[in-house]
Amino acid sequence: MPDYLVTLESAWIIKDVKSMDDAVSIAISEAGKRLNPSAKFVEIEAGMIACPFCEGELNTALVVAGTALVGLVLQMKVFRAESEEHAARIAKSVVGKALHDVPLKVQEVQEL
Repeated sequence: MPDYLVTLESAWIIKDVKSMDDAVSIAISEAGKRLNPSAKFVEIEAGMIACPFCEGELNTALVVAGTALVGLVLQMKVFRAESEEHAARIAKSVVGKALHDVPLKVQEVQEL
């Protein structure tokens, strides 16, 4: 059975923030606290998207009226899964248990 690297994307809402950088830092910190200790092996990064005009990378955070929506990327290695779909289900289950009420979407599954 092969091993997989599963990449999930998540939407994180932060209230009472002053800047986009603060929102990203707070979102990563809060996600890390909720994942620790049960899923401390999950790597957390700020999400990036491609600009449709210049093809550069843009941060996936938006701040409006002191409330931010931050896109996070969560990566987890899944060992000895039966298939890519099985690995994705395992990752969503493990991360979803730690991050209650946080939307998760499978972005990519790579065989290691």
